[in-house]
Amino acid sequence: MGFFFGSGFEILFFLVFFLILGVFIVTFIQGIRQWNKNNHSPRLTVNATVVTKRSSVSYHHHHHNGGMHTGTSTSYYVTFEVDSGDRMELHVSGHEYGILVEGDYGQLSFQGTRYLGFERR
Repeated sequence: MGFFFGSGFEILFFLVFFLILGVFIVTFIQGIRQWNKNNHSPRLTVNATVVTKRSSVSYHHHHHNGGMHTGTSTSYYVTFEVDSGDRMELHVSGHEYGILVEGDYGQLSFQGTRYLGFERR
């Protein structure tokens, strides 16, 4: 039992710590890569139809000043279908999500995976 609470537990603790740290680093690097790829992609404007909308709610808990606080954050996504039949799902703001309606047809502007705007026709 002394082994578990001695060096064995410490090794396990550091392995888990470095695993979690590694996940954060990989996620950060992937985000930077996508941001860079979007910046180097051309800005395109194409005819498109709003096919569907979805939202994703994330719950988070954190400790602050001795108390625990919980909260949520919501991400909004809209799937567009272009004239060629291809579909793409783009992350949009809550405001854009609220004004876009399934079936809307117009001009979609985007850069890589970055939503720039939509003008109804």
